Amino acid sequence: MIEVKKKENESAAGLMRRFSQRVKSSGNLPIARSLRFRARPKSKLKKKEDALKKVAYAKKTDLLRKLGKIE
Repeated sequence: MIEVKKKENESAAGLMRRFSQRVKSSGNLPIARSLRFRARPKSKLKKKEDALKKVAYAKKTDLLRKLGKIE
């Protein structure tokens, strides 16, 4: 946790600048950004369903190729 207390005769802009520098130097910002956009791992059921859909699609396209409807 980063804590910054206002010094005597310090403006709000100066306080914000000092806080920003502490946040950047702490190294917490890249970690927070990586956690924000991290994708959750797929469940076993979802992996199986996706694999079955892929197999079904491959069979369908193979049949259509044999029939000459797609190249």
